Amino acid sequence: MTQAVTRLADFMPYRISITSNAISDLIAREYRSRFGLKIAEWRVMAVLGDVGEATQRELVAATRMDKVAVNRATKALGERALIQRAPNMSDGRSHHLALTDGGKALYAEIMPLALEMEAQVVEVLDPHEQAQFSMLLGKLLARADALADE
Repeated sequence: MTQAVTRLADFMPYRISITSNAISDLIAREYRSRFGLKIAEWRVMAVLGDVGEATQRELVAATRMDKVAVNRATKALGERALIQRAPNMSDGRSHHLALTDGGKALYAEIMPLALEMEAQVVEVLDPHEQAQFSMLLGKLLARADALADE
């Protein structure tokens, strides 16, 4: 039997969420001041930089952000000519989104900064702990997805 959580600060999902938000906020300060990007905009750019192109629905799934946040982010990135839209021939109601050349250049500039900030955060863990933490996060995400599918 699991001991009951009596404090929010001891509730693992809460701890994961606030840790994620603290790290995102740390990184976002840099993106905002140096590149004028909000967290949601960077997440969309990061996914598109990784996969090449995606629909808004695919971006919602990949980022775990709600439709409104993804819509606002893609609109802002489009206005800055960082992403482009192309009709989705298999679904006339959606578009394929991809980074423009300017978006790719900005992504290439930001990615090393993101990796450096990640390194600074995880340096408190030794290499074995880093690998174990990454594996554990993957297991938790897989389990949450499996439970959501049930």
